[in-house]
Amino acid sequence: MQPDGAPGPVLRQHDSTRPRLGRRGKRGQHRQALGRSRGGFSTKIHLKTDLDGNPLDFHLTGGEVSDSTQFETSLDIGPDIRPRIAMTDKGYDSQANRAAALARGITPVIPRRENSKQRGRFFPKRLYKLRARIEQTIGKLKRFKRVAMRCEKTDISYSAIISFACGLMLVKSVHTA
Repeated sequence: MQPDGAPGPVLRQHDSTRPRLGRRGKRGQHRQALGRSRGGFSTKIHLKTDLDGNPLDFHLTGGEVSDSTQFETSLDIGPDIRPRIAMTDKGYDSQANRAAALARGITPVIPRRENSKQRGRFFPKRLYKLRARIEQTIGKLKRFKRVAMRCEKTDISYSAIISFACGLMLVKSVHTA
């Protein structure tokens, strides 16, 4: 309405402090579990399995994220069970990770890196050979083409495909016909 009360066009100035409807945020790889590593853009799947190689849970990170920073997250995800051991590769080797596992009552079976100062300590090699089952589970997971190639753009869609593949692997491990 105009100042004199007559109907008519009203001009408004744009207020930059107010959010506009339909405005989108930034696009791109932000928070999509994609990261640049030596091989290009990639995603790491941090998989938690039982000793039979059945997948229990997983979480995704970008390819450039260090494995050792994800150890406590891997311990906390999954079903509400108390594992007795945490078996990982050298990427998860750190004193903080060993302390976190021991604080939860879990025995860490993590090989030491080449440059570790505590390299000469005892390491259960026979127990560590069971880690091959975990690697075999990763291999089975990567047989699914959509998991291996990461055809999905968003991390939610990619997580759904991985969950579906893990579900199929579990059904196949139970089905004995």
